[in-house]
Parts: sequence; structure tokens; C-alpha cells
Amino acid sequence: MIRLLLADDQTLVRAGFRSILEGEDGIEVVGEAADGAEAVRLARSLRPDVVLMDIRMPGLDGLAATEEIAAATDVRVIILSTFDLDDYVYGALRAGASGFLVKDTEPAELIHGVRVVARGDALIAPSITRRLISEFTARAPHPDPGPRLSALTEREREVMALVAEGLSNDEIAARLVLSPATAKTHVSRIMTKTDVRDRAQLVILAYESGLTVPGWIARS
Repeated sequence: MIRLLLADDQTLVRAGFRSILEGEDGIEVVGEAADGAEAVRLARSLRPDVVLMDIRMPGLDGLAATEEIAAATDVRVIILSTFDLDDYVYGALRAGASGFLVKDTEPAELIHGVRVVARGDALIAPSITRRLISEFTARAPHPDPGPRLSALTEREREVMALVAEGLSNDEIAARLVLSPATAKTHVSRIMTKTDVRDRAQLVILAYESGLTVPGWIARS
């Protein structure tokens, strides 16, 4: 059972999400929060699997709340944004969010997104990954490889670059002529070595370290 917490300052929005999600097998809404501070408190006390978090709320906003939740718990956060290139989204991914959805997403996509994040994957479509990261890493400081990348093998760096391009494990396997299981193992090892929570954080690290640059697309 996926235990879900809804965080949005609009009662009708929360009610709409609840009506969509509670009717699905394997999903249970365990709480609702009207602001970021309440979302943090409930995430700590209820320990849901996933928080559906609005980015803009009074007091403690969704970005700050996500950072607190990611730092203190293993609860996963999906950011809800009005636009798919909202300035706050990049910061939210850096803060520990596992992905984001736009508020006018279709019910089926919302349900799918909750399931994806609950099982430990990142919720970022490849096209959005490239647009989002290219947009905001251009504003970031100069790339710094740091010590985390030094532990990676050449193959792992290659796989990490493909993750940053937005490829799935199956697509990475096809590109590098590997089995899907081997590609998955490489990604898992990279995440362990670089100490990141999920693929979203790995994408951020790839760009901020300079392993991948905005506008770059890997080629076979």
C-alpha cells in the first residue's frame, strides 16, 4: 500500500487529488497539509511513502518544506508546479524532490507518477529533463567535479551521462549494448558511490559537476 500525504493550501485542490487517488488500488491518503510547516510535521509523524507537495504555499513554501523532509526522512516528494519550467523546480530537485508534475496533469499521469516515485524512481520525462537542466544549470556556478565523481569508473561515468540525458535503464542498455539488468546495476552503483537519493539527484550532479553540459546529447 502506498501511503500518500497531500500538501496544498487550497482545500478544493486537495479534495480533487484525494478523490482521484483514493479510488486507486494500493493508494491510501493518510493526511493533508495546508502549508509547508504542516507538511513537514506530518511527514515526520505519519511517515508516508510519498508527499504530493505544492510549490507555492504560505509561510514555509514547498521548496523549503521539501528540503526539510529530504534531510530528516526517507519520504519521497513530488513537487506540484503551475508551469513545467517553474523557477522553483530546479531548486526543489536539488533540495531532494524525486520529481515534479504540473497541476493540470491528467489523472492517469498523476496516478502513474505517484507509483513511479513510490517505487524509488525519479519522475522526470526525458524532454523535460533536458529543458529544465539546460535552463537552470546555465545560472549555476562553474562546474566542480568534486570527490564524488573520482570514485566512478569510465563506464560508470558514461552511464551517468546517459542518465543525465534522460535515458531509462532499458534505453541505456540499448545504447551501450548491455543487458537491462547490467544497466540497472551500473545506475545503482553510481547512486551509491555518489550518495544521491534517486535519478533526479544524479541528473543534477551530472550537470553541476561538469560531466554533462547544457545542450549536450550523448551519442553512441
